[in-house]
Amino acid sequence: MSESKIKKVSIVISKGSLEGVYPGLIMANGARMEGIDATVFFTFFGLEAIMKKKADKIKVATVGNPAMHMPSLLGIIPGMSAFATHKMKKEMEKLDIPPVSEFIEMLSDAGAELYACKATVDMFHLTKDDFVPQVNDIINVATFYEKSAGAEIIFT
Repeated sequence: MSESKIKKVSIVISKGSLEGVYPGLIMANGARMEGIDATVFFTFFGLEAIMKKKADKIKVATVGNPAMHMPSLLGIIPGMSAFATHKMKKEMEKLDIPPVSEFIEMLSDAGAELYACKATVDMFHLTKDDFVPQVNDIINVATFYEKSAGAEIIFT
């Protein structure tokens, strides 16, 4: 069996929580570090990672998250999400994992292509001005598939 290497990945980020955004960013960064072409498509609440006003305000989801190892009822206590987010960000700082906006800038500088989903942008009544300058364009799903030709598509 011949060994074939991945040459291109397309990553879809659809969740707007800290634990929903970072896996895609880390995978895209890892791809670029390995010389793999990376396209990142932000849709639904994943758009928050590329919005100027929201990128660095993304929080940990404490309700309905079984990985929190606590009853969901505790997650609704005022301040619980902020507390969990603060703890996670402190741990990420120790590992030198940058804030979302800095990560987006690093990806762009490394040559990753960053796109917003047109249907979601329209549904949420957003414009290109709502996004960080590193966003290459707002594209529809058909264009995403064209750009993803030959890529491994990863949904986070």
